[in-house]
Amino acid sequence: MIVRKCEQDGITLAPVGAARTVAQMRRAPVGIAVSLARMNRVVAYDPADMTIIVEAGVTLGAVNQMTAAHGQRLPSDPPQPELSTVGALIAGAKAGPLRLSEGTIRDLLIGIRFVGHDGRLVHAGGRVVKNVAGYDLMKVMTGSFGTLGIITEAAFKVRPIPPNYQLVIATFTNIDEAFVAAAKAAETAPLLHCDVLSPGFAALFDEARARVVMAGFGGLRVEVEYQGKVIADALGNATRILADADAAAAYERLRDRAPDDPVIAAQMAVPPAELARCVAATGAEFRAHAPSGVAQLYHSGTSAQAIAAIATWRELAHAARGHLRLIAAHPDVRAKLAMFDTPPPPALGLMRRMKAAFDPHGVFNPGCFVGGL
Repeated sequence: MIVRKCEQDGITLAPVGAARTVAQMRRAPVGIAVSLARMNRVVAYDPADMTIIVEAGVTLGAVNQMTAAHGQRLPSDPPQPELSTVGALIAGAKAGPLRLSEGTIRDLLIGIRFVGHDGRLVHAGGRVVKNVAGYDLMKVMTGSFGTLGIITEAAFKVRPIPPNYQLVIATFTNIDEAFVAAAKAAETAPLLHCDVLSPGFAALFDEARARVVMAGFGGLRVEVEYQGKVIADALGNATRILADADAAAAYERLRDRAPDDPVIAAQMAVPPAELARCVAATGAEFRAHAPSGVAQLYHSGTSAQAIAAIATWRELAHAARGHLRLIAAHPDVRAKLAMFDTPPPPALGLMRRMKAAFDPHGVFNPGCFVGGL
């Protein structure tokens, strides 16, 4: 009813969960916000089948609190999962350090429901992992930022929680050495995550003025004992190994923390071999998921400096055959910056045709995607 009325009257709308993702991106307000906060039920959970169906307003933290009782988790780890709703997780294509071992949310999503044009409820995928019926609308909706419809429900495959999680931390004075060591560690053992931090991030771990490599791993006790030794040898520098509560707390800081009040935050994705050169050239504080070729960049200078920085960062990413998108921008500079790269004309034309097919009246979160869609 709401969508149909908005289409009839030309009122724009934006779906919101915790109201964090869109609030950091929008240049201009929409007519109304559709809150999904009360759509927070777990519809079905089958631990034996390792699948779960939830409404879009439930938080990732709540999902994992339930599944942890069965030794399972939905292994997507954006910052502050207790504040990240499932709808935002999908629509914003959010991920964290665990992307190395678990992939991203699109790899875990097996079914979806959303409200589309004319208020119709659209369903794709299903409740089982091996479901190949119909169009793969799960991937279409992932990373769509609410511009194609309102996600109301999703089905995921969950995975076992690796036991005996431990974390190796190594410090380096040279950024190239840190990335080389991270790559060597990732080749040595089946890591859960492997990240390189700039000095500003390293200070969170009492390693000021250093570049820090953090390599997480888990498994059976005998496996963990062996892996800890070979990972420490691969990193080569002064290392320390954290276990149990200390390891969990350090991982949460890695996942959740960022510099205070940056003017802009962006995510760069390039081939892994190019990441060290690119992040070094930005001069920014960064958290790099090194073997995945992805890094979050933060700039805390003036508005003019931030605008110039984004231009430089984009040039670096494009020269390395990668891309860059803004995660957040201060309101003073948001209107002057493109949140996404501009794709080649054929790709942008396809996106425009998809937008017209899914949202012919242009009411779903307009201006919040590639090319102003």
